[in-house]
Amino acid sequence: MLGIMAVLSVVGYAISCTHKDVEVPAAATNTITIVRGTNVHKPGTMTAGDTTQWKLDKVHSNVMWSTNYMAAAGLLTGRFNQFGMHNVTTDKMLNYTTTGQPLKDTSWAFDEANPANIYFNGYVQINTSNTGEPGRDNGCNITTLGTTPIVTGVQNLTITNLAKIQTTKVEFDPASADYLVYFNLTWKGNAADPVTKALVGKLKYIKRAVVGAGTTSSYSVFGLQLTFQFNCRDFGIASTSIADKINIECNMNFNNK
Repeated sequence: MLGIMAVLSVVGYAISCTHKDVEVPAAATNTITIVRGTNVHKPGTMTAGDTTQWKLDKVHSNVMWSTNYMAAAGLLTGRFNQFGMHNVTTDKMLNYTTTGQPLKDTSWAFDEANPANIYFNGYVQINTSNTGEPGRDNGCNITTLGTTPIVTGVQNLTITNLAKIQTTKVEFDPASADYLVYFNLTWKGNAADPVTKALVGKLKYIKRAVVGAGTTSSYSVFGLQLTFQFNCRDFGIASTSIADKINIECNMNFNNK
């Protein structure tokens, strides 16, 4: 028995001495591989049937908001029913008698490989905030947000009912395949006059894809998702039912039909 143990000890020692022949894994790297394409999307005049001109698919898009209830409890959430992508200048801040888009959604451009060419202007109609609770949407939300009730058949783009964003710069996000967006948010809220704040958000590109491939009715789609946060106290919102910070998520889908 002692002889066997001695042999095993010698063999074990010999094996342990051959560690120099074992490959050592390469050191881990934190390098991020980011792959971007060369897609370019522009609206043109939004001519139906022109596949080179991209149209906002508002029916399948949304602008959502969330904040903490009582600044500490669970989330309050909602969406805006009416929104668009247009540079609403002072002369266009009007009431429009229409149930559709009051202005063409043509104030944007996306260039996957060249962020300097990316820009967009967007707006929401504040009084169309929809929490799913009519008592809130038609009651306390109107006074809290400093706006006016909805008038049936009218799209209200007046200064008291308009919040809009306008990009100033877009650049690559060094930590992901997304983009960093620098923009101005302008909203009157309960302030005496409209307030403009410079903010930074993140833009995600949902790459172009073909719907109904191989058929005569196929078309392409893509998406843009902008997320950001702002302080509602900057705009005169004093309600203690909501937290200071409001989170916004804009999901815009486009097609070239």
